[in-house]
Amino acid sequence: MLAQGLLVLASPILTRLYGPAAFGVFALFSSLTGIIDAVICLRYELAIMLPENDADGANLLAGSFGIATLISSLTIPAIWLGGPALARWLNAPQIVPYLWWIPLVLFFGGIGAGHPALNAWASRTRNFKEISITRVVGTIAVVGTQLSIGLSGFSSAGGLIEGTLVGSILSPILLGWRIWRQDHRIFIEGISWKGIWENLQLYRKFPFYNTFATLLNTISWQVPSFLLAAFFSTTVVGYYALGNQLLRVPMDLIGYSVGQAFFSHAATARNDGTLPAFVVNTFRRLVEYSFFPILILMVIGRELFVIVFGSQWAEAGVYTQILSVWMCFWFISSPLSGLFSILEKNEYSFGINIVVLVSRIAAIWLGAFLGSARLAIALFSLTGVLVYGYMSFWVMVMAGVSWAKLGRILLNNLALFAPAGGLLILMQLLGFPGWVQVLAAGGLIGIYYLYRFYENDEPWSRSVKLWLRRRVPGSGKS
Repeated sequence: MLAQGLLVLASPILTRLYGPAAFGVFALFSSLTGIIDAVICLRYELAIMLPENDADGANLLAGSFGIATLISSLTIPAIWLGGPALARWLNAPQIVPYLWWIPLVLFFGGIGAGHPALNAWASRTRNFKEISITRVVGTIAVVGTQLSIGLSGFSSAGGLIEGTLVGSILSPILLGWRIWRQDHRIFIEGISWKGIWENLQLYRKFPFYNTFATLLNTISWQVPSFLLAAFFSTTVVGYYALGNQLLRVPMDLIGYSVGQAFFSHAATARNDGTLPAFVVNTFRRLVEYSFFPILILMVIGRELFVIVFGSQWAEAGVYTQILSVWMCFWFISSPLSGLFSILEKNEYSFGINIVVLVSRIAAIWLGAFLGSARLAIALFSLTGVLVYGYMSFWVMVMAGVSWAKLGRILLNNLALFAPAGGLLILMQLLGFPGWVQVLAAGGLIGIYYLYRFYENDEPWSRSVKLWLRRRVPGSGKS
């Protein structure tokens, strides 16, 4: 949370140092590395925590290092032969000199960030503190480098990419040194060529079953940047990337935690026969805590971006308004997708990933064919709402929940938003200054969450309210 928070806090400064085109090239570079980085160890890093014997885990770690080295090295001839052609297709010739940094980012990303082998070993040995420290240090290095280069007057995409390179190298080196200092005897005594090969063979199902699914999912997330660049410009990519990043940061943080808890409790609820009630309660909470602020953002996104990031990012605010409802449905569906595994319907997940990828490509292509970047983003958002919305409702119905209950929850929350949304729209029609609209929106969100807090009857809420009655004069009267 601290690492992600540092990136968010630095964003208003970075957007004034670097323009949308620079952010667009940076987003393309991140998308290229992100796709390969997702499978840089062929998913063997997932197996590192499984063996009972630490020596076997160490051999899997060494094997992951070897695979990451091989794959990152293979990108060198690929860049040499196809780099200029790729840059032309992406409509971004300025990315060519930065392509040569991809092998470094991939190797260090494969062992210490993204889907890291070192993090898996640190998790195996319960060194969560080390993971946290190195992640925060790496983020500080990224932000510090990007700010320093930008303040020096260099406002090209290179400053953003160099910051990422510094952080991706520093973080795994620091974590690797801490791990070596603690576990070097295991590595020296346990790792052998025979042990590496035997363990790679033993856990060969990980690359066979997980690599393609992970690659497909990653491509579906990164393909919008490529298509927006190819059909429009890197500036459009920059607008999309900033809006998408700022929407996903809180969603990822909360959704990941909710997803872990949901999977564990839902599995128990299925055995107890209480799965439908548990699913309905989870869906209600997800809607209650996401719909209102997301819909508020849909109304005042442009004004918020102009105030926080500067007037040149007004279009990014419009993109955020368009993307917000899709992101809300994705946030709700992400934890609930665990039901496919709980209900033993994993075969449907693969089909959904195919539909997501095809629909995203078709939406942006149609928008480009009609000559409008906004329309491309709108169609992209609409297909996301339809796919993730249908997936969520479908899997909950399979779990025994009725459509009527789900519909009532949505309608109740929309009705609760209607007065606030109407007030903000009226303020826009009357020409209120943007900062007044943003302040009003912040106040409405605060009032809404206070209402939810006092209306909530969960144990944690009752405990806080009891503490307030004892400590704060007059709070019991409310």
